[in-house]
Amino acid sequence: MRFPDIKCSSVFVVYDASLDEALLPDFPRFKVEAGEGRKTLETVLEIEKWLLGLGADRDSLLVGVGGGVVTDLVGFAASIYLRGIRFGLVPTTLLAMVDAAYGGKNGVNFEGLKNMLGTFSKPEFVLAEPEFLATLPEREFRSGAAEMLKTFIIGDWEAYDAAVELLSGHTPSRILSSEALTKELMALVDRARAIKEDIVSRDFREAGERRKLNFGHTFAHAVEALALERGLDIRHGEAVAMGMVIAAETAARLGLAEEDFPGMLRMDFEDCGLPADCPFTLSEMAFAISRDKKVEGERLNLVLPVSIGEVEIVPVDPKELV
Repeated sequence: MRFPDIKCSSVFVVYDASLDEALLPDFPRFKVEAGEGRKTLETVLEIEKWLLGLGADRDSLLVGVGGGVVTDLVGFAASIYLRGIRFGLVPTTLLAMVDAAYGGKNGVNFEGLKNMLGTFSKPEFVLAEPEFLATLPEREFRSGAAEMLKTFIIGDWEAYDAAVELLSGHTPSRILSSEALTKELMALVDRARAIKEDIVSRDFREAGERRKLNFGHTFAHAVEALALERGLDIRHGEAVAMGMVIAAETAARLGLAEEDFPGMLRMDFEDCGLPADCPFTLSEMAFAISRDKKVEGERLNLVLPVSIGEVEIVPVDPKELV
């Protein structure tokens, strides 16, 4: 692996403990056992102490190599160390390649709630290498696919159809063992990135249009909070798939989407190997939903799908959802 040529006084690497260290360049390294349980302020402070102990200065570069947990931790840590140093990201999961590594949002969990503490800070570079995906467990691959589908539901129905066809017609191992299919996958990854970056370029600090990228996440974060509390193993992308179906059901109930739209999404997700049925009721998720970052006053800015390629931001009373 070779990072882009960036002039700096020193380079420090934070990486996912599951990665083969032989793949990493020879710089000082900090290993993180990735997982939502480590996506905390305490882990960020461990990184800060490590940087301080090694004499990192304001011209240092911090690089994160790993999935969404690592990219979030590195972005957060870099943005507050010495009031901000530069950082770069090497996403190694499909989820990070299509979502977490892009957009400049860096967050950690707090008091059982997703990404309640965070910053806006852009990386110097994002280096997505498909070779990392070859060792990704199938469940993690499909979890990342959910975020890719989310992006296409927001802004590109043709890419959505192509992604469903690829993911439902081939196993992850088959895709990654075929040069042609891998090329097709990475073209979809690039398209998802382009859609996100186009939206972010117009609304970096999430004052309006960028909220569309939260499609499915209000419900997904509630699912993740309850799963963590009850000891259930639900990946972020799996929760997002469930959240998108709930959002589609809400849109249909409010007359924004056709009645058969939620069923179509459910079928597509299941064909792609994603769970569509949420194990919790809306009543059980009510508290987490009410604490969502998108709540302003007594209204929640909920992202609801109208059709493939079109979503709307609808202010609702959280109490009306249960």
